[in-house]
Amino acid sequence: MACRRAWISVFLFTLAMINYVDRVALSVAAKPVAAEFGLSPVQMGYLFSSFLWTYLVCLIPMGILVDRLGTKIVNAAGIALWSLATMATGGAWSYASLVATRLAMGVGESTTFPAGGRVVREWIPAGERGVTNAVFLGGTQAGPAIGALLVASIVSMIGWRGSFLVVGAAGGLWLLAWLVWFDQPERASWLGGEERARILRERSAETRALEQKTGASRVFDLLRTRSMWGLALSEGCAVYTQYLFLTWLPSYLQSTRNLTILKTGAFTAVPYAAAILLGIALGRFSDRLLSKEGVSTGRRRNMVVAMLLGSAVIMLTPFVEDIRLILALFTLSLTGMATAISLNFALVNDLLRNPQDSGKAMSILIVGGNAFGIVAPIVTGYVIAGTGSYDWAFGIAGLLLIAGATISLTMTRTPIEIPVDSRPASHSQAV
Repeated sequence: MACRRAWISVFLFTLAMINYVDRVALSVAAKPVAAEFGLSPVQMGYLFSSFLWTYLVCLIPMGILVDRLGTKIVNAAGIALWSLATMATGGAWSYASLVATRLAMGVGESTTFPAGGRVVREWIPAGERGVTNAVFLGGTQAGPAIGALLVASIVSMIGWRGSFLVVGAAGGLWLLAWLVWFDQPERASWLGGEERARILRERSAETRALEQKTGASRVFDLLRTRSMWGLALSEGCAVYTQYLFLTWLPSYLQSTRNLTILKTGAFTAVPYAAAILLGIALGRFSDRLLSKEGVSTGRRRNMVVAMLLGSAVIMLTPFVEDIRLILALFTLSLTGMATAISLNFALVNDLLRNPQDSGKAMSILIVGGNAFGIVAPIVTGYVIAGTGSYDWAFGIAGLLLIAGATISLTMTRTPIEIPVDSRPASHSQAV
């Protein structure tokens, strides 16, 4: 009988997919937006980056909220806010109002990965986390693939403003399903008794700290561990490339390959779509490679390193002219980058000894990633303005991927283990 916990993967995949459809909408519509408001590449770089300003600031507070309030409430509030902000982008009347809607979107989207990471920890046995995180992060590839085609079609038919209204409204459908069907495995009415018992048994076997409550101060305890820093920094090196693709790939195809918006949507979708299937297969392969001891000692890092090095093929882009070869390079790079990010999510939970810190640890990981991602659109805008080409943009990304592989190999070799909170239970947080 099929495992009903597979529905958790469906929820996570579609959550990430909608998240990234909304993120890529501006990238696909960049040309008409820039034309209407008279924006330069540097101004567009700041606009692309702007939602990450609030996203980055809110990640750790959201991780604390996830650990305090639970995933159902926080995820619901987040998708409601960012969907409304996306729709509001279609009504923008100035550069400042565009930035304002992006800032609001960043606050809402900051809930997704801290909450999703905790959902994985609560629902998924350790031996299935690689593939589950690959499916979850597969949504970050499906979003740009579907979003590029959808937004390009809508922009061509009714203009860029209408595209934001349509993609923003899609979040409401997910929100309704989440509120109706999602709950903790202890309480989910659709989960069979045998499967519920297995989830709870395996979750409890990982640690004896399940009943220990933790406070916000433990964020600083996590930051004192070498492995947490290694995970956050290697994540940043991968996320830089993620945002280079997410924000500037459509403009690159339009300006250097002279593609229309519709063709740009199709050519953007191809590498993202291929990366979904390859990434899930590699995540499953990662799970099969690991023994129980391999999980607890963090040997998943070896696959992370291999994926980061594979993604560095993006450095070859300036030397390739054939559009088919460029798409092949982009597919390989996106697959390696996305798989490294998803396996880093799994590696955090592999190394983390106290699951009550899961939301906070995920927030630190994502802050590390987006501290690099926030500068990628801006740096790329300056590179284009200063050199007249994208060559160095791809070179910088490739060098960072190699640096990330080195960091992961050397800095993630010990468990993330800190003393549990010893305060009386009456002063502790509620799960």
